[in-house]
Amino acid sequence: MDISVDLFYNDENVGPKTDVLRIRKRLRDHSNPLELPSTKFISYFRLNKEAFVFLLNEMDEHFQKRVRGTAVPPILKLCATLRFLADGSYQNCSGNDFNVGLAQPTISVVIKEVLNIIEQHICGKWITTQMTEEEQNASKIAFYSKSGFPGVVGCIDGTHVRIISPKKEMQHLYLNRKGYYSLNVMILCDYKMAIRYVDARHAGANHDSFVFNVSDLKEHLQRNIQSNSWILGDAGYPLQTFLMTPFRMAEAGSPQARYNTIHSKARNIVERTIGILKSRFRCLLSVRGLHYSPAKSTQIVNACCALHNICQHFRVELSEEIATASSTEISNENLNIETEDEDAARRIRNNILLSI
Repeated sequence: MDISVDLFYNDENVGPKTDVLRIRKRLRDHSNPLELPSTKFISYFRLNKEAFVFLLNEMDEHFQKRVRGTAVPPILKLCATLRFLADGSYQNCSGNDFNVGLAQPTISVVIKEVLNIIEQHICGKWITTQMTEEEQNASKIAFYSKSGFPGVVGCIDGTHVRIISPKKEMQHLYLNRKGYYSLNVMILCDYKMAIRYVDARHAGANHDSFVFNVSDLKEHLQRNIQSNSWILGDAGYPLQTFLMTPFRMAEAGSPQARYNTIHSKARNIVERTIGILKSRFRCLLSVRGLHYSPAKSTQIVNACCALHNICQHFRVELSEEIATASSTEISNENLNIETEDEDAARRIRNNILLSI
């Protein structure tokens, strides 16, 4: 067996510790992930080469400066972190597959550094609720042409991201209705399947309506959304003048049922967006689970959402594996929710019903 391959999977077979360190350094120094074929590069790291180089350049000035010859170069730090997020495997696998050549303690430090940079310097640029008037109009046209629902500028939904059991005194907050510990992550997407807002701070036992009501998204929409514009949410969200939800208990064949069908057709895009997000970055899949604290898991979710948007911007092709694997945990919670402006919201919804 090639000594480098053996090193990746079994350090004990390589010899003294000094030999391991020397070989790892040699492997890192001669590693160039950009030499991989394009399809394999996307399979490993989810970004295409153009997006990867862009992201690396954006992050470069924020990496810790290399002060010794054995330091890990930024390109391999980013590769190792993307591989971890894409595969959802434990850290010791992230440093050993491909030819990154990093030990488990090193990969832990690397992932922490890269995630901090993404959260502090990338997320704010790539996840934004701000939409120009032109963007809102383009969104309305796109949603109407595909579903027949007027005035839509985005769609919202919640999804559960499994985490390991938190501290005992916090467990009851994170145990969701499906019986496992999770974060209840609220996501708003646009017609291009870009994530416009994410809130991954809340424990899995919280309802979607609570997550929405305490978010700054609600205040933003109240202040900034155009007239005759709204986002769509399922029955777990409160009916608002800027948030249209389905009719409850609509009889088959009724105008309300027709409204619900068109509403569901338009809103389906957020479920597909969440499906692609989780399939692209498999660390978020419920079958895997994040083996981190709630705060660290929140950071990982935020980073994955920003990376998803970069993939969308650079039109990264979805492999068949990603496109077909959309194992999502959507938090559909049908509640009887009363709101202060419910009468006004009902009038708007009834007017929409008459127009479709």
